[in-house]
Amino acid sequence: MNAKSFLTAMFLCLPAPASTQGFAGLGTNANGFAIPQQGTFLSFPADHGSHPNFRIEWWYLTANLKGDDDLEYGVQWTLFRTALRPGSEDGWSSPQLWMGHAGLTTPNHQFFAERLARGGIGQAGVTADPFMAWIDNWEMTTVGPTLQQLNLKASGADFAYELDMSTQGQQLVLHGDNGYSVKSAGGQASYYYSQPHYQITGTLSLPHGPVAVVGQGWLDREWSSQPLAEDQSGWDWFSLSFDSGDKLMGFVLRGASADFTSGSWISADGTVTALQPGDFQALALKHSNVSGRSIPTEWKITLPAKELSVVIQAVNKQSWMGTSFPYWEGPVTISGSHTGRGYLEMTGYE
Repeated sequence: MNAKSFLTAMFLCLPAPASTQGFAGLGTNANGFAIPQQGTFLSFPADHGSHPNFRIEWWYLTANLKGDDDLEYGVQWTLFRTALRPGSEDGWSSPQLWMGHAGLTTPNHQFFAERLARGGIGQAGVTADPFMAWIDNWEMTTVGPTLQQLNLKASGADFAYELDMSTQGQQLVLHGDNGYSVKSAGGQASYYYSQPHYQITGTLSLPHGPVAVVGQGWLDREWSSQPLAEDQSGWDWFSLSFDSGDKLMGFVLRGASADFTSGSWISADGTVTALQPGDFQALALKHSNVSGRSIPTEWKITLPAKELSVVIQAVNKQSWMGTSFPYWEGPVTISGSHTGRGYLEMTGYE
């Protein structure tokens, strides 16, 4: 068995997607692992790094881009860490497993690639200060001491991208209660923060040649050990940037008996309002056949407290990530009471 086959087998030995375990086993009992605690204060730059005593963690960048060919594009870069047991060790005995996903969406095509690595041997990892996240030659690195400026690069068999990202000093967004984000009525939770304010320039490499792009990026950071309840089969997650300068993060966690919703409203001046369960409302309007599955690719989103009622439409309905744990991920357009662009991720659709 070659190294890639071995690592794939290791990942697939983790709890499989099932309605009794949550998507990708994220609802299984977290015996031995650390559990998020309400009242914990996040600490930076340390919390930009990895948390090996927690079972699952990710560094997740999505970007809405406009090409010099006047087309809409989307980019995703994700590094996942999962643990067989708590703690970190050097060498092949490390219990930490790493998985990278890169996606590039055009109006007519979805490109994606996946990388797998074992921790402890230098092939993948994250350092907090200076910040660097990598798997093989895919990298997200700081240009300076904080997350204010980042360089991002990844490549697949028939695509690549390299992006420069910067903010104008906007603060990180702590979701929920100062970064403690509840995910179910039973109290499952994660630590969750974002930097949703990146301005981006860069180049996409596509089969027909390079495309210069500009746009906006959104970085999500999350870690936990049991972020889902056992009966939650997946989620619909929206990151929406409005032309007004306001932003909205909202999610629906689909349960067997009831759904759980939450999110954050981020005002143009940077003020963050934590949404209470049920405030964020998402209704699927239209479904599409995507890789043999019925996937909602048009949604109505309402947030009465902010007089928001919008329709979300996929830029490319076939934005399927056919990775080890497959899911839908792609850019969306926003129309209605507010206009803009955003990203949508949907998991657990069999």
